[in-house]
Amino acid sequence: MKFPFFASFIVFCVWLGYEIHKHRNLEQKSMDDFWEKELAANRTPRKSLDDLCYIQIPLNTLPLSALPDDSVAEECRETLEELSKSPIVNLTGISNTDLKLQYGAPNINLLSSYDQRYTTLARTLQTLGNRLYENRLLDEACTVLEFAVSTHTDVSATYKLLMTIYKEQGCPEKIKDLIPIAKELNSGLKNSIVQMLERN
Repeated sequence: MKFPFFASFIVFCVWLGYEIHKHRNLEQKSMDDFWEKELAANRTPRKSLDDLCYIQIPLNTLPLSALPDDSVAEECRETLEELSKSPIVNLTGISNTDLKLQYGAPNINLLSSYDQRYTTLARTLQTLGNRLYENRLLDEACTVLEFAVSTHTDVSATYKLLMTIYKEQGCPEKIKDLIPIAKELNSGLKNSIVQMLERN
């Protein structure tokens, strides 16, 4: 009885050693590939940024004066006005390595600033939309949140609040229009947002 058990143990040890070796080889290859790609990215010369999808903030159509005496809304207005003066690009889900390969290593700091502004924009729109909703300004909140969605934000709370507003306005069928947009998100949150939309 001891021999079959011992033989099985030996086979298991051999298999485990093989799997560990294979896993280490795969990790090493992945690491080598990464550094090879990073090296190529760092050598990429500056390229034109004309094909980027720059976001324009529609200050004239957003309800920025809806809550004139509200400090939170006022801070959002000031932030949006300041953001509108500089380039904004949603680069969510694109690594720095890929950005350098596509647009050149010398542009990486500039691109990072564009994306940081977008992160600020997405958060500000969510804050303003929520504040308008809290004050029962549903149409105004909807306008702000729909603009956020049009920029392909991956802020889950934006989609959730917009769904709530659609239901309260008696037009839940509009939720379906958000699904194709969510499916195009270049974000790790895409699947959870799509699932949330499809459940309603």
